[in-house]
Amino acid sequence: MLPVWLLLAPRDYLSAFMKIGTIGLLVFGVMIVNPQLQMPAFTRFIHGGGPIIPGPLFPFVFITIACGAISGFHGLIGSGTTPKMISRESDIRPIGYGAMLIEGLVGIVALIAATSLHPGDYFAINVSPQVFANLNIPLVNLHALEQAVGETVVGRTGGAVSLAVGMAQIFSALPGMRGLMDYWYHFAIMFEALFILTTIDAGTRVARFLVQEFFGRFYKPFARQDWMPGTVISTTLVVLPWAYFIWTGSIATIWPMFGISNQLLAAVALAIGTTIPDQHRAGALCVGHRRPDGVPLDHGR
Repeated sequence: MLPVWLLLAPRDYLSAFMKIGTIGLLVFGVMIVNPQLQMPAFTRFIHGGGPIIPGPLFPFVFITIACGAISGFHGLIGSGTTPKMISRESDIRPIGYGAMLIEGLVGIVALIAATSLHPGDYFAINVSPQVFANLNIPLVNLHALEQAVGETVVGRTGGAVSLAVGMAQIFSALPGMRGLMDYWYHFAIMFEALFILTTIDAGTRVARFLVQEFFGRFYKPFARQDWMPGTVISTTLVVLPWAYFIWTGSIATIWPMFGISNQLLAAVALAIGTTIPDQHRAGALCVGHRRPDGVPLDHGR
């Protein structure tokens, strides 16, 4: 509910340097260390029944890989918060297009970092011990990794811990970094927290805008961003549902649900962006259903 200039703009500006700097370092580390990918291209869970995502490879691959993909969430952020933080209109293209290129890069290096872990180590981190015991996949380096990072990582589901371990493994393999894996692990956890902070904040803010606009159809003051009761009620209505899903759900339900809603939003955004008529067609639709040159419009199209 805080103004964009007070929280969102300065925090996201500062965190952008941390994010881009860390990803740049990870790209450098991947090129220098050249980690071997331990995860096979296809596992036995390709047709479904996986311990993390229960569905088959298709269509779940399209709804679980968000970085760099078509994204309805980014469409909302690009219309809800980004315009409030840019200095000039010419900044839109490098920010919008450049950010998606960088996010595609994030997806690639994150995939490399995660799959540089052996399958047994990866699954031991991302599923509960009870589920892992039924997978019959041997551990390889997990105990050594736990000693290196200084804490237990077994059963730490959600993906954040396995990604942090993979990133720390690459960073600590750089020249002069041996023995610093615990530092890089906690640094990666903090780096991931920045993504969560900015995503949850911006997403909740845009959702609050939508809720206020919807209820403003029935009660006009709700649509005003400066009317504090409407802001408080709308924010509460947005926060309670996702807090409930986090409290009662698991990553196996939340992540596919997020991916599906993201793609549905993307389809809506794409439909709106490609079907809005241009100025001439809009004028023709308003004046006798004819084009400016007098030719009647083809109603069959």
